[in-house]
Amino acid sequence: MNHIDCDILVVGGGINGAAIARDAAGRGLRVVLCEKDDLAQHTSSASSKLIHGGLRYLEHYEFGLVRKALVEREVLLRSAPHIMRPLRFVMPHDAGNRPAWLIRAGLFLYDRLARREFLPGSQAIDLRAHPAGAPLQACYTRGFVYSDGWVDDARLVVLNAVDACERGAVVLTRTRCLAPQRHRAHWEATLVQDAARVQVRARCLVNAAGPWAARFLDGLTGLPARGALRLIKGSHILVPRLFEHEQAYIFQHPDGRIVFALPYEGAFTLIGTTDVDYTGDLDKVAIDAGEVAYLCQLANRYFVRAVTPGDVVWSYAGVRPLVQDSAGNAAAVTRDFRLDTDTDGAPLLSVLGGKITTSRKLAEQALDWIGPAIGKPAPAWTAGACLPGGDVFGERPGKRAVLEFGTWTATQGVRYPWLPPALLQRYVRAYGTRIDLLLARRNSMADMGEEVLPGLYAAEIAYLVECEWARSAEDILWRRSKLGLHVAPGSAGVLDGWLEAWRVGQVEVG
Repeated sequence: MNHIDCDILVVGGGINGAAIARDAAGRGLRVVLCEKDDLAQHTSSASSKLIHGGLRYLEHYEFGLVRKALVEREVLLRSAPHIMRPLRFVMPHDAGNRPAWLIRAGLFLYDRLARREFLPGSQAIDLRAHPAGAPLQACYTRGFVYSDGWVDDARLVVLNAVDACERGAVVLTRTRCLAPQRHRAHWEATLVQDAARVQVRARCLVNAAGPWAARFLDGLTGLPARGALRLIKGSHILVPRLFEHEQAYIFQHPDGRIVFALPYEGAFTLIGTTDVDYTGDLDKVAIDAGEVAYLCQLANRYFVRAVTPGDVVWSYAGVRPLVQDSAGNAAAVTRDFRLDTDTDGAPLLSVLGGKITTSRKLAEQALDWIGPAIGKPAPAWTAGACLPGGDVFGERPGKRAVLEFGTWTATQGVRYPWLPPALLQRYVRAYGTRIDLLLARRNSMADMGEEVLPGLYAAEIAYLVECEWARSAEDILWRRSKLGLHVAPGSAGVLDGWLEAWRVGQVEVG
């Protein structure tokens, strides 16, 4: 059995666990992160793909959360312009729901709660003349537009883990944490990966298990969570593209819910999310027929082109672990996070709640507590650092990287003229400056190795396995990329077969 001594053992490879591991490693701490499945396999790859303040949270008077998220929105966009980008949202005004004056007031506040360096402010629009009005039913004649951001959520998790690893952290996927034992000054835990076991001795334990956080505390350590988690399922559907422009929509529902319709992967529209209390198996979360019908009904309330359950080409669902509060309606439960700390023995920190947009800030606050708790305080650093691949115009984040990403992309086309334009576009968006690692010593498409699936070459597969912990076709087709939407049925089996043959040396990368 192998042994590892570390400062922090992080349990959970979603966005919060990966962000904490990254921040800790950057402060010079010895870190081990373990995740029982793949990185971002659950909640963190099942979001609405947004970096946003949360406009609707203003109705619940969550001004602190919205301001915190709005500040983080621009910090994140600058740090990783390849996997994030600004996005304009169109809100058609439905006279039967929120009055126009209330929407105007909310958008005025949304624009001003935090400083905006490069995102344009909100404005009223005439949908009869605006391009966003064309796909909508004729009864919607006016609306509003405002700014937020889009993110590839699963890649955000992976890039946090990559940065953590490159700063010295040990990242173990498909690895369970069994029975951590608490002592006065350290924790001892057994990590199991396949048949291998690793014994870890850590000065601090971080419970970032997401929906499993309360169960982890109760079942493995015997320590009850101080605050209950409310598990809320959010589901999304994907249908053939309903509009041609690149703006998104935010729709109001008579029940008070807000649902987004986003341009997605070129050929599709992403519609979601729902908010449903969840008590089922956390490893088998899936959308149900009622949720599909609900999202179709809402889309049909606004779009000219009808959407039916038969139009759904893909769906996904995730369970959000929200901090329990007095809200009766699932949509009104706070999306803010809480860090529960315990120093009755070796330090323990449990992450409760949170959202993708505030994950960096959550990690920063976690490390501001952990460092002193273990006698190793160090300054915060992530607000001024790029994520891997985000340093397109230098190591320091800046708005130029966001505003001129297209210019940088054009320079990559000059550097790699042999790459087909569509493939170049996908590579720069997925890998940013790390395209140089992917294409190192390759000078033609012949150097990329076998085209295992359309647009997926052996060289990229090898990179994802060796640098990003991918082990299966699902990891590659649905989390490291969304190629699963663009390949033929049965492709996952072909890719899994190729991966197995590569592992035993029957095929080469090239």
